Amino acid sequence: MHRSEFENFLTQLLKPEQIKDYCPNGLQIQGSEQINKIVTGVTASQALIDKAIELNADALLVHHGYFWKNESYVIKGMKHTRIKALLDNNINLFAYHLPLDIHAELGNNAQLADLLAIINRQPLESGNPLSVAVKGEFEHAISAQTLAQNISKTLNRQCLHLPSGNNQAIKTVAWCTGGGQDYIELAAEQGIDAFISGEVSEKTAHIATEMNIHFFAAGHHATERYGVKALGEYINAELGLSVEFVDIDNPV
Repeated sequence: MHRSEFENFLTQLLKPEQIKDYCPNGLQIQGSEQINKIVTGVTASQALIDKAIELNADALLVHHGYFWKNESYVIKGMKHTRIKALLDNNINLFAYHLPLDIHAELGNNAQLADLLAIINRQPLESGNPLSVAVKGEFEHAISAQTLAQNISKTLNRQCLHLPSGNNQAIKTVAWCTGGGQDYIELAAEQGIDAFISGEVSEKTAHIATEMNIHFFAAGHHATERYGVKALGEYINAELGLSVEFVDIDNPV
């Protein structure tokens, strides 16, 4: 498939123009005109680039790419090494950040909800259909301990649980994968029982206790493995391209 045709397919699917982001979404570094082999992964780290080279990939498709807001424009050191490796091997770099978080079927939030059996999903931000944070509920109320065990087992990493002030059972839940911990206050204001994210801040512990909402931090990388993996599987099914997901472990 031609590179431009592939990018058009992703644009129509993920609609990056609908949401303001902290980085460019789409083709970030140009490589081969023809794309037959794609490697997907969470972050365009050197380890993932090296694996894409090893697998003779024409394109690397990630959630965390390059050229972030407030990032230095200078290309040297680690950034130079990464970009040079992509250019030297004629590998395209495609990256989709918030558009992949919020996609209703393939997105990180949707995939995490599928894994945890969260139903009746809707935007956490009232009136915003593109809300980065979402909310829903479990079919039956469960204990915080049970949810912590489910998250840890499902994501294969020990999650951090900060209990609410009254340690209530959990029926309603809100979540935002990755670095979405600051949405906890909005969830608490809506009377939601628990909030799940990837990262945690010092203030989160106080909010959980004082606003009576459980908080679970399950890892930025761990909560965002599944969107790009699902996207790759969709590409393979729809376009017939060879796609391989590579999980470069990250404890954060």
